[in-house]
Amino acid sequence: MASPETVEVVHGAEPDSSVVLLHGLGADGHDFEPIVPELGLGDAAVRFVFPHAPVRPVTVNGGVAMRAWYDIVSLDRHGPQDGQGIRASSERLRALIEREHERGIAYSRIVAAGFSQGGAIALHTALRFPHRLAGVMGLSTWLPLAETLGTEVLPGRSVPPAELPVFLAHGTADPVIPIQFGRQSAEAIKAAGFDVEWHEYPMPHAVSPAEIADIRNWLLRVIPAS
Repeated sequence: MASPETVEVVHGAEPDSSVVLLHGLGADGHDFEPIVPELGLGDAAVRFVFPHAPVRPVTVNGGVAMRAWYDIVSLDRHGPQDGQGIRASSERLRALIEREHERGIAYSRIVAAGFSQGGAIALHTALRFPHRLAGVMGLSTWLPLAETLGTEVLPGRSVPPAELPVFLAHGTADPVIPIQFGRQSAEAIKAAGFDVEWHEYPMPHAVSPAEIADIRNWLLRVIPAS
């Protein structure tokens, strides 16, 4: 039941789990299609949902319109953030998670994931989600609106933070999102009580074979074949 706003790839027959993965700035839902066969998920039956971000002007790119989950106003981690855009895309992701649930997938078998800007939305959404998800995966990303962890995230959760597995991975030579952003985000999420698995790889703003192997192992733990 893919829509014009999403790309879907199914591994195995009759999926009993879902991974909703958001692409990075300027890409689209086709960007991570090739990763599905590379993961080698064996007997696991998983539906991968890759949504397309809307096209919008991006301030740091001179106002050029491109696919973006929200506007990037500043590259300074402590600079202004597009809170309205972040929350709007978070609602898009929540709607996709709910759609997977309506299609028969238990919340505990749904992973929210994303790369770069898409990972920021995945983290923002999953940390606040009222039901227990299988996990959240953020690749080469950061935690947006980090100052709201104590005011929006923890008071609103109906399940303990420790029950949400968090997979974070980053390249040590990332020229786009400095690894310090990822490390600081991981520490903030861990300090809030979440179960964080952190990985670093000698790579730029990309995905490596070693990272794909670690993603595979993590996915098979949080959504094991039934």
